[in-house]
Amino acid sequence: MALASIFEKIVGTDTNIRFTAYDGSKAGPDGADLAIEVKSPIAVAYLAQAPGELGLARAYISGHIDVQGDMYTLLDRMWNITTNDLTTSEKLEAVRALGLKPLLMRVPPPPQEMRQSALAKLGSRHAKQRDAEAIHHHYDVSNRFYEWVLGPSMAYTCACFPSEDSTLEEAQYTKFDLVARKLDLKPGMRLLDVGCGWGGMVMHAAKHYGVKALGVTLSRQQAEYAQKAIADAGLQDLAEVRFMDYRDVTESGFDAVSSIGLTEHIGKANVPSYFAFLYGKLRPGGRLLNHCITRPTGKEKTFNKGGFINRYVFPDGELESVGWLIRQMEDLGFEIRHEENLREHYAKTLRHWCDNLDANWEDAVQEVGMGTARVWALYMAGCIVGFERNKVQLHQVLGVKLDSDGRSGVPLRPARDWP
Repeated sequence: MALASIFEKIVGTDTNIRFTAYDGSKAGPDGADLAIEVKSPIAVAYLAQAPGELGLARAYISGHIDVQGDMYTLLDRMWNITTNDLTTSEKLEAVRALGLKPLLMRVPPPPQEMRQSALAKLGSRHAKQRDAEAIHHHYDVSNRFYEWVLGPSMAYTCACFPSEDSTLEEAQYTKFDLVARKLDLKPGMRLLDVGCGWGGMVMHAAKHYGVKALGVTLSRQQAEYAQKAIADAGLQDLAEVRFMDYRDVTESGFDAVSSIGLTEHIGKANVPSYFAFLYGKLRPGGRLLNHCITRPTGKEKTFNKGGFINRYVFPDGELESVGWLIRQMEDLGFEIRHEENLREHYAKTLRHWCDNLDANWEDAVQEVGMGTARVWALYMAGCIVGFERNKVQLHQVLGVKLDSDGRSGVPLRPARDWP
């Protein structure tokens, strides 16, 4: 079978995608609006040695496969690979079709891939040093690159769109304000923001609510950027961001804790101790707002060791179901007062980020290199498909640490005053 036909069979014959290969073969409709070009034997070797999403991703990131057309549309059409990967039998069939020679080629993964052997040298999964390296791998790429992708808010978490036509900046402001309202922030309160990124929530709480806010991040570049932004805004008397592991925060008695996009990096085995730690940081009556990506049910595996996201984007990342997370919170003493799913909002957020990357593509490639830019293009477009097709979700869970008499201090219908 010709190469183009083999790739078409792997991706799907009903996807309306045109395939061309370096051996001169073609497959798929000539008038298709999307095309995949297999440029070299190395692309075949990548696919033979890792059939499915990982092999295709390696070939694309390294430039041995090119894509013509919109990346989101491509990944949506081949959504079964995008969201589920190939089955074992499909992978074996692909290897048989590609033959023995590609299996024997020695081709290292692209340099953007986080090698499991390198992580293993730093300790067990979610040991502090290993977590620090995983965060560095993704978040310390380039602050300038993130400015182009994320926009002025520098918020790398799901926004909350008040209307269909809201801008990304309006939606990110609304997200931060929604968190602040759920936490019932008031002047003079103390907020701990774990996994604070570039300081967006810390600065929002200080500027708009008069809160004394402390943020912590494992990314040195994020911490330095945030501290400068805080100083430029004249908020240094209220806001602070530290380069440190959240587990090393010594202060306690906070009125509120926000965790926006950190739980995904904690690891399922560590979630109980994570919630216990945050519970211990709160005063009686204090609130925790936990905002994170989840699986839609408890049936899916939480960790995909060989998946593209784990190898290239979020090393050691794990996703649990919201039901399981809530149970851990409850068992550790939190009373759950509110929960909502914002997965459609994350799909819209990612669309804005993809548009921003497209608009700044040449600059982005010059800043971080073609391979890294392709990682981001691939992963963000794929995540849109995942959120739209309910492969992943985004949940905000509000918990309260009751006082000794069991009082929560929560009004009867607080959500009526939220954005």
